[in-house]
Amino acid sequence: MRLVVARAATAVVAAAAAALALPGAAAAHVTVNPGTATQGGYAKVSFRVPNEKDDANTVKVEIAIPTDKPIASVSIKPVPGWTAVTESSKLATPVKTDDGEITEAVSKITWTADPAAVIKPHQFQEFDVSLGPLPATDQIVFKALQTYSDGEVVRWIDEPAAGTEAEHPAPVLKLTKPGAATSAPGNASAGQDAAGAMNDGKDSDGTTITLAILGLLAGFAGLVAGVLAYRRAGRAG
Repeated sequence: MRLVVARAATAVVAAAAAALALPGAAAAHVTVNPGTATQGGYAKVSFRVPNEKDDANTVKVEIAIPTDKPIASVSIKPVPGWTAVTESSKLATPVKTDDGEITEAVSKITWTADPAAVIKPHQFQEFDVSLGPLPATDQIVFKALQTYSDGEVVRWIDEPAAGTEAEHPAPVLKLTKPGAATSAPGNASAGQDAAGAMNDGKDSDGTTITLAILGLLAGFAGLVAGVLAYRRAGRAG
């Protein structure tokens, strides 16, 4: 019986260790930081691109800017060693702004690396973009393509869906209505943005892993209780 309990304990510890190792792998996808902004305002966001491969470099990054609810102003911060090119598309419905009517908007940004500036294995790069005015919608989904030096293209285009975890999730910027925040003005917003950038989606991963470990421990406790009950029944017999 002791051998059975010992083997079960070893299995639980191994499973818990594997669960704790998951967040690093799960978080290794293209993200937009901070993950929230305000409708109608301007925001500076960073597209964070990690290199997931051990034997190839990231040489190109493409970010699609949705035009169904267009963003009139898109500005790019230069990244040393990377060339940025924008593409614009005609809008089905022109947008009226303080500067006049907008009939086309940026629909795609492509960054291409010089040989010395590629994203090497176990490294990441951030690409800063200024956007605004942000549309009156709950979120913006930025579909992304990541091209590696071996020719592989990873398509980070899966849109969020309730109750499922996407294999290649697209970066999502959540938008809140003006005045929706209840915290004090000033540094509160900046502090929330910084916290969101540091967490980078790890809160949900941490909750999932915690629940998984608690489930494993509960199962182990049940196994031990069963073994003890079996031994008591044996003595009584």
